[in-house]
Amino acid sequence: MMDRMNLRLGLVLLSLLAAAGAHAALPVYGYRVVRELPHDTQAYTEGLFYLDGRFYESTGTVGASDIREVDPATGRVLRRRALPPPDYGEGIAAWKNRLYELTWQSGHGYIYDLKTFAPLGSFTYPGEGWALTCDGSRLYMSDGSADIRVLDPVTLDETARIHVTAEGAPVERLNELEWVKGELYANVWLTSRIARIDPASGKVTAWIDLGGLGPKPGETADPANDVLNGIAYDAEHDRLFVTGKRWPTIYQIELTGPSLQR
Repeated sequence: MMDRMNLRLGLVLLSLLAAAGAHAALPVYGYRVVRELPHDTQAYTEGLFYLDGRFYESTGTVGASDIREVDPATGRVLRRRALPPPDYGEGIAAWKNRLYELTWQSGHGYIYDLKTFAPLGSFTYPGEGWALTCDGSRLYMSDGSADIRVLDPVTLDETARIHVTAEGAPVERLNELEWVKGELYANVWLTSRIARIDPASGKVTAWIDLGGLGPKPGETADPANDVLNGIAYDAEHDRLFVTGKRWPTIYQIELTGPSLQR
């Protein structure tokens, strides 16, 4: 009788532990600033990536949208191509010798030569365009929802969707994207957090909390909108960079922690 009771109690305990694990808080990583680099305070950052020693950045707002190649050490713009009105520039990504750019609400994007920014073509998509990144063979596109679209970089056709959830709840307002060591990193617009997403399941595996980073409220032209947005990863040297819209600094950071928080 005692053995049966012990077995029953053991099964109940295992069930409780499993239930607790299913609702366990996600890990939350902090950060340490490694280096500060200059950033154009007129750049309303929508997209950012690092390639071959340069930052590539796209900026938004109608009449001030462009794509640019930037020297990280000085912040100097080495090459720029303006996006004429009425288009509002959004995310960018590189694949082979091409650079792809989204627009916010125009329903189309542009293709450029990566080295010269010469126009090569355009493409269309339904809904809004927010951000782009590439894993080397596929493009990933955010549209402000909890879904990330997977695009074929040759045809620009949508081939799949990733529905992003954290502890079972959809994560809305996914914005700037970066491919980092097999994960998708995504700014969550109007928050100080980056979601680390498993692209196979769409589940957020951890958060990166960048609270306290960047200018203080009132130190930018429009504090309500000059928010964290911009992630770039240097795969060769394992370096992670982040910035915000019209921030004066691009930060190289290292992750610390994690802790378990809700």
